[in-house]
Amino acid sequence: MKKINILLAFLLSFPLYVSGWGQMGHDTTCKVAENHLTRKARKHISKVLDGQSIVYWANWLDNASHTPKYEYSLTWHYKNIDAGETFENAPLNPKGDLVKALYELTEKIKTGRLSKEEEALTLKMIVHLVGDLHQPMHFGHKSDLGGNKVDVDYFGTHMPLHTVWDTNLIESGHRWSHHEWAEYIDTVSRSEAKKIVDGDFSSWGKETFEICKRVYDETPADKPLSYDYVAKWTPIVEKQFLKGGLRLAKVLNDIYR
Repeated sequence: MKKINILLAFLLSFPLYVSGWGQMGHDTTCKVAENHLTRKARKHISKVLDGQSIVYWANWLDNASHTPKYEYSLTWHYKNIDAGETFENAPLNPKGDLVKALYELTEKIKTGRLSKEEEALTLKMIVHLVGDLHQPMHFGHKSDLGGNKVDVDYFGTHMPLHTVWDTNLIESGHRWSHHEWAEYIDTVSRSEAKKIVDGDFSSWGKETFEICKRVYDETPADKPLSYDYVAKWTPIVEKQFLKGGLRLAKVLNDIYR
């Protein structure tokens, strides 16, 4: 019992906004990415992950970051940008942030000098964090823990705005499996896909931050959220899943050329 209490205290000592999209969001992002991997990238990834899919590891880091072994990655899931700050001038977290981590992890894996175990760990982190890069509330305010201290009334239930965007909005929009999500949203033309993957982690993050600002502006605390909110924002969620998947594929294909 004492060990359980110690573990619980340890987990509660960290910020609440580590999780990005819920399981469905990360699974869908990785499934879309899998659809666009080159044969060479797919083969190498399978070898590094012992035959397991990136979908299998899509949400692993959310859990791992809450353990002592990987707690150093806790701040890598988000980039705080408070009201009045811009993407460029927001103070950097000395422990690292989402955008910085992705640059460093991809450069690390591109060296080709990692052991298989190190490469697998780095790959698992990248596939998760690219998903987080497209969750708007992961560019939320430090003052409210990325929307975790903004309470809203979602279909009569009080919950944090961050939770709405992690899971509830997704489930309200479509009751699909990640296979169905990927099938129904991955329909853009090759030319449109090329436009989507243009850019880098900074430009993609800034794009998500702009959505985050809109979410804050249009979702004041205690505002009742219902069908209109779902109808308005579900298409944005779909686009973010698709963008995350296509861009993750680009990142992995570039790594394993």
